[in-house]
Amino acid sequence: MTRVSLGDVRAAAERLEGVAHRTPVVRSRMLDERVGASVFLKAENLQRIGAFKFRGAYNAISRLSEEQLAKGVVAFSSGNHAQAVALSAQLLGSSAVILMPEDTPAAKVDAVRGYGGEVIGYDRYTGDREALGRQLAEERGLVLIPPYEHPHVIAGQGTAALELFDEVGELDAIVVPVGGGGLIAGSSIVAKGLYPGVRVIGVEPAEGDDTKRSLAAGERVRIPVPRTIADGQAAETPGELTFSINKDLVDEIVLVSDDELRDALRFGVDRLKLVAEPSGVSGLAALLAGRLDPAPARIGVIISGGNVGAARLAELLTT
Repeated sequence: MTRVSLGDVRAAAERLEGVAHRTPVVRSRMLDERVGASVFLKAENLQRIGAFKFRGAYNAISRLSEEQLAKGVVAFSSGNHAQAVALSAQLLGSSAVILMPEDTPAAKVDAVRGYGGEVIGYDRYTGDREALGRQLAEERGLVLIPPYEHPHVIAGQGTAALELFDEVGELDAIVVPVGGGGLIAGSSIVAKGLYPGVRVIGVEPAEGDDTKRSLAAGERVRIPVPRTIADGQAAETPGELTFSINKDLVDEIVLVSDDELRDALRFGVDRLKLVAEPSGVSGLAALLAGRLDPAPARIGVIISGGNVGAARLAELLTT
């Protein structure tokens, strides 16, 4: 199986230089006091398309041949990867077809179309998005760009952690949201490659604990489609490639409830002045809920995305 190295992440960083935003690292004295640690928040909600996914999509699509770019790409996604692929294809002179669940928040669908992507809907609870994606790729001669199960995507996602460590130096732990496992795979490659002693801690919604179960079992476990407000983390099973990395490098997975995600959203708006989506704040939610007990002295947290409409955010904050 193809592995991803720290060198691959560094190469991705070179491709992304001047294209992806170098997002800020946010500090909060109040957060430090509440957690009892020095916390460094990597604000990928301020990345292009509002999420870290741009990094992986651009890195993968930028490596295609002129012939492949001319034919176009296809992706399946609940939203952030969809926007990332649509924008990356547009920037690279290609076109994108995106399979999106019919219950995807309207703000994400509108954004994909705004980037020139063609949107095809499917039922996430009955449809097989991977099979549908492969079928579309074959029928139209498109290149499939999966959301995490691709070495160039994983390498691109890892550049967020690379920037974080470059700015703040060695950490005792890095806390990363987990969906399909691409972001934490890339982050763990960077973390362990730079500082072997750093703890890599993933966070999943309590209703979507497929990676936690899989790591405990030593093999990929499939669960029913999660029903959680963290739609970006609603994975049924870890990716084969991502799990092969994470089982070796990830130290722990902790879980957070939907109510704890709401608390983190409120803290983000009220105290940090950061707008994020539920999946984006799962790492922050774990800190605020005391899941890291005792808390390491220096903690990096990736705020993975901020794609939430005003109406949806108001609904989440008042529920």
